[in-house]
Amino acid sequence: MDTQILLVEDDDDLREAMAGALASDGHDVQVAADGNAALAALAERRQDLVLLDVALGAGPDGVEVCRRLRRADSDVYVMMLTARDGEAEVVLALEAGADDYVTKPVGISELRSRVRAALRRLGTGAAAPAPAGDGLLRHEALALDPAAVRVEVGGTPVALTRSEFAVLEALLRAGGAVRSRTQLLHAVYGDDAYRDPRGVDVHVHHVREKLAHAGGDEEWIVTVRGAGYRIGR
Repeated sequence: MDTQILLVEDDDDLREAMAGALASDGHDVQVAADGNAALAALAERRQDLVLLDVALGAGPDGVEVCRRLRRADSDVYVMMLTARDGEAEVVLALEAGADDYVTKPVGISELRSRVRAALRRLGTGAAAPAPAGDGLLRHEALALDPAAVRVEVGGTPVALTRSEFAVLEALLRAGGAVRSRTQLLHAVYGDDAYRDPRGVDVHVHHVREKLAHAGGDEEWIVTVRGAGYRIGR
């Protein structure tokens, strides 16, 4: 079955060029020109990946669309399209629950490459080597199942985005060793595209909040000043 991609971009020419390139790679591409059309498309069918421009001309902007997706507990992979000099946009996008971002203007070849890389991660995540025993990665009441892509705290499910899940899995696999922001970025994205390492801080913040909401402890993820993060207390 073809990969389902929703492309949300208000520039007609750019939307047409991006959609054509992605369709030529064999994806089933649905397009939307504004936030309301995007929300309608998302309600209509399940998407594997959403390419979402931050600055949309009418209706809710991309950040608000992403927020609504996450409030609905959707774990669809969201890649935001942000302005080249829009550092504030990147932070807003990640705080809204985006998994990744691409800065504009972006070449069609780079866009196709980034989408292919994201889809590879989504397709191979369940095949990652599992730990010994019951296959779960554990820390106190926290249990992460790499095969099922599931997290629980004392039996209570925790809804994480794909990127948040990857950060938590990398920390648990490290067994208490410190992982730098750069190492965590590589664990999440697995490519060499530049991303602001501070984006990891946003993902970690979300994971801590969600674990605490499920009855866990925010201090299960320890900040090591100047070095990164580790699992522990």
